[in-house]
Amino acid sequence: AQFIDFATTRGAEGESVKDIAKMYERLGHVLGVRILESAVDYVYGRGNAVVREYAEHAKIPVINMADDMFHPSQAITDLYTLKEKLGKIEKKKYVLMWTYSDKIRSWGSIQDEMLIATRFGMDVVLAYPPGFDIDENLVKLAKQNAEESGGSLTISHDYQEALRDADAVFPRSWASHECVVVGMNRFGREKEIELHNKYRDWKLTKQLTDLMSKHGIVTHVLPVFRGQEADDDVMDGPRSVIYDQAENLLYVRAAILALVAGKT
Repeated sequence: AQFIDFATTRGAEGESVKDIAKMYERLGHVLGVRILESAVDYVYGRGNAVVREYAEHAKIPVINMADDMFHPSQAITDLYTLKEKLGKIEKKKYVLMWTYSDKIRSWGSIQDEMLIATRFGMDVVLAYPPGFDIDENLVKLAKQNAEESGGSLTISHDYQEALRDADAVFPRSWASHECVVVGMNRFGREKEIELHNKYRDWKLTKQLTDLMSKHGIVTHVLPVFRGQEADDDVMDGPRSVIYDQAENLLYVRAAILALVAGKT
């Protein structure tokens, strides 16, 4: 496997995605593309559009390694981890909890978690403070998933109620709706940080995990911002499965490679 940082290409100087894709299709069997929020000024959909453009031009399989809308391989990994730790996951309560951080992240991981968990019959609770709504079209899709799978999707602005009897929780900070719509430069980083600072109490603590079911688990895609998103005694506690989850990502990505390139 070869790792190519975008900064080592001429993409920032005007080289087209088409030319980059056509060149790299001759150097390997699969092309993985990862475009995080800061590379597209947090403007929603820009990163995903670039990944799709690579896929349009490359003759080899293109794997989305994370963008500003989705994080597919991580979502599959987390579903695998949930099944590994909880067994039967249908009707298990899974809380996707917005948590405070002064580091701003996109909606990608949360949205893919919501989509895959509702597709497999989990009762998903999306818990966040006012102003941090995610993509309404994907919320509608998740509700449709839930109707078809026998699961559910609810939205809560009360994290204590959301966590009550939860079987799993993923504490994660993400950008406000307005910031993502207009972009960080237009919205202003200081303004965004001020919004986050209003909800410093949205942090996963030991006291909050005590509200969960007896065998409830704490997940995270890492990195977790300790002391902000969650306390150390939570992430290092008996409910935490974050290191098993991280290891599972290796196996899932190996399986994906085998599926898309195993016969080439």
